[in-house]
Amino acid sequence: MTQAALRTSGAPVWFPCLSASHIGGLAVLLRAILSDGALVWDDAARIESAPARGATHVAVVRTQLVRHDLSAYDKVLLGGARPPSQLGDNVVTTWGMTETGSGIVYDGYALAGVDVAEQGGELIVRSPTLFTSYRDGIRPRVTGPDGLDNWFPTGDAGHVDDGRVSVRGRLGYVINTGGEKLWPEDLEAILAALAGVRDVAVTSVEDPEWGQRVVALIVGDGSALDEAISAIANERIGPWAKPKEIRYVAAIPRTSNGKIKRNELTTLF
Repeated sequence: MTQAALRTSGAPVWFPCLSASHIGGLAVLLRAILSDGALVWDDAARIESAPARGATHVAVVRTQLVRHDLSAYDKVLLGGARPPSQLGDNVVTTWGMTETGSGIVYDGYALAGVDVAEQGGELIVRSPTLFTSYRDGIRPRVTGPDGLDNWFPTGDAGHVDDGRVSVRGRLGYVINTGGEKLWPEDLEAILAALAGVRDVAVTSVEDPEWGQRVVALIVGDGSALDEAISAIANERIGPWAKPKEIRYVAAIPRTSNGKIKRNELTTLF
């Protein structure tokens, strides 16, 4: 399915630079084993020079995209954390998870053979790549809009509009502040665009008045950003999105594929 969606003039030649212990890295290898993809091997640090040795395709996470010039590739498959606001023409954004066998939605649209629907604010999927069960035998499935019970509840909030899939974030991390719902990813994307903000994570703490108090953790230029952070949150989302607390930290804890370790954020303050 991936090979068909990303094919250009011929069979893709992949440069494997993600760990195969994550589904995104493993999928690159499987495309060579199970399909007609080829591989160009080298040290992952030489990602920029791989096209000169024949590589046409690469799968990366956000950190690699930001740090390297990948314009020589035909296609750059981007997964993991939310993508930057500015992307090259050759970048394809993906959404998926280990349970779906890596990405199944490319640039907002499901791959051929994949169905995505919204149910109660949660995205549910049906795909030939879907896993059978967890190791303990649990096989989570729900009844979909077609009345069949072979859909997988992803735990991600989002909606589907005329075939286009929009992902809000993990349902378990939505912040309810004063009766308004705020997805951390929405505010993070806005704050990350501010000059002087080098990295950002949004979390919450319990609050007797608001229920949950929005906290912004910023890697940046210090308290001079406070006013701009509050102003842009109010302007782009609403007054409830203005952080009640802004803390400046040395680094945001992230996984190897660039996702924020949200369970660790409260240890920073």
